[in-house]
Amino acid sequence: MEKRTASCYCGQLSVEVQGEPQGVGVCHCLACQRRTGSVFAALAGFLAPYKVTGIATEFVRTGDQGAKFRFRFCSVCGSTVFHTEEGNESKWVAVAVGAFADPSFPPPQDSVYDCRRHPWVQLPQGVVVYEKDPT
Repeated sequence: MEKRTASCYCGQLSVEVQGEPQGVGVCHCLACQRRTGSVFAALAGFLAPYKVTGIATEFVRTGDQGAKFRFRFCSVCGSTVFHTEEGNESKWVAVAVGAFADPSFPPPQDSVYDCRRHPWVQLPQGVVVYEKDPT
């Protein structure tokens, strides 16, 4: 089974995942825009097990549906690397696509919070678009 490693800019924090992503998506919500400093977040979900190396600083955010998400980022360089949903940490992990530093990484399959997408952002053909979070 293929392994992939995503890491922060300085390399202090990393997460190793196995297999293909269960899904790849982009989120245009204002919380993700502020969290990433970009106009959207690109995330890939992987099933457990996953292995974390290094020390993460954590931030917990409550989503629109009430779920609590624990974001992990590097305390040295500040890069966001991954997050989990409280209560589901042993099931899956969401990894920032950019942390893989792999231009051949699979493209997004869906896009959420399109109502907040900057009008100049063009999505690849075939991406399923949701006005808000479909869950």
